[in-house]
Amino acid sequence: MVLAIILIIVFRSRGEKEIPVLQQRVADLQNTLARIEANIKDDFRINREENAGIAKDNRVELNATLISITEQSQNALKQINKTLEDKVGALIAKIDENNKINREELTKNIADFSAANILQLEKINNQAKEDNKLIREALVEAFRGFKETFDHNIKSFNDLQREKFGQMEIRQGELVRSTETKLDIIRVTVEEKLEKTLSERLGQSFETVGKQLIEVQKGLGEMQNIASDVGGLKKVLSNVKLRGGVGEVQLAMLLEQILAPTQYEANVNTKKGSSDSVEFAIKLPGRSEDESAVVYLPIDAKFPKDTYEHLIAAYENAIPDDIETASKNLEVVIRKMAKDIRDKYLDPPNTTDFAIMFLPFESIYAEVIRRSSLIDQLRTEYKITVAGPTTLMAILNSLQMGFRTLALQKRSSEVWQVLSVVKGEFEKFGGLLDKAHKNIQTGLGQIDEVVGTRTRAIQRQLRNIESMPAVEGQSLLPELPIDITDEENEV
Repeated sequence: MVLAIILIIVFRSRGEKEIPVLQQRVADLQNTLARIEANIKDDFRINREENAGIAKDNRVELNATLISITEQSQNALKQINKTLEDKVGALIAKIDENNKINREELTKNIADFSAANILQLEKINNQAKEDNKLIREALVEAFRGFKETFDHNIKSFNDLQREKFGQMEIRQGELVRSTETKLDIIRVTVEEKLEKTLSERLGQSFETVGKQLIEVQKGLGEMQNIASDVGGLKKVLSNVKLRGGVGEVQLAMLLEQILAPTQYEANVNTKKGSSDSVEFAIKLPGRSEDESAVVYLPIDAKFPKDTYEHLIAAYENAIPDDIETASKNLEVVIRKMAKDIRDKYLDPPNTTDFAIMFLPFESIYAEVIRRSSLIDQLRTEYKITVAGPTTLMAILNSLQMGFRTLALQKRSSEVWQVLSVVKGEFEKFGGLLDKAHKNIQTGLGQIDEVVGTRTRAIQRQLRNIESMPAVEGQSLLPELPIDITDEENEV
């Protein structure tokens, strides 16, 4: 490693003439080492083939040869090291001398440059001072003129403002006096009208109060009639069959309001082999291509009035045990109703795999729907969806939108046929329009030719003919009803 570093330093320090000599020496040394290595390999190969005695002699000879080579190498390295030391010493001395000369020249150049920069900076500073002085003088003069102009403008503005404020005070005084006069007139008029209106309104109010008292007496009589009607309604609702009729009527009204008569049926036997008919069933399109095939969605109205009234009474009495008992009874009744609907009306694929239980009052629906475990059981075990009036209306509206979408899909093929016919007619119309456009362009070109070329040709032919007076022209052409004088005047 030291030898390589020394060789690199020597190569860099020597001139171009000394480098090849050193390279040749190194190459000779490498060749010598290579030849020695080859001889050693040959000797080892021969020694392996010879007997033990010859091997011993060869080892002695080889050791002598190695010693000789080592001595030669050491002598050569000593000579090279000595030469390198001499060259490196000379190179270091030369570098030190060059560095000293460079430092002296650099110091001199820096001193000269500093002196020149100092002179230049002094000139720039002097020039800047003169420029700043001129700028300050110009600014002072400009500010002095601006101050005089500004003071004059402020004085003029103040005078104008005083004059304007004086005029404004005069006008304001006149306006205040005029306003006070008008307010007095308005106050007198308002007092007269208020007195007259108050007397009229009081008379009308007393008359209205009398009429309303009569109406209140009539209303009391009507309230008595309503109370009797409510009692009759309560008696009606106490009948189980009539209660079911109320829910059925309300369900029928919702279906009539939202769906078309062909989209649902009443009292339908949805389950094959069963005589039980569901109150209403919505007709959904079947999976087959036959348009007459339908799938029924059963909807049955239920009204657990007694159980719900017991629960309301328990809430009003605020007895926890009664509330819990009434709640359990309501859940049992709802489950029984759901099981009844599932067993009687669900028959996939003739029907959907779920049915709708319609509760005709939102209060009962809210009481049922807030029991999430009951709703989940009805949906998973009994395949029943509970719906109140508002919820059922939303479901029916969704189904109505589905029916409309299905109708649009069925009519889409007809729409495409109509569009294809319209496309063909439009293409024919475009061809006819192109022909008409070409004919119009041809006619316009012919008119331009007649108006332009032919008119100029006629004018050239008539240019040398003298114009006839207007009177003679009228005598020669009495049948023309054109007033030439008027035309000339118009022209």
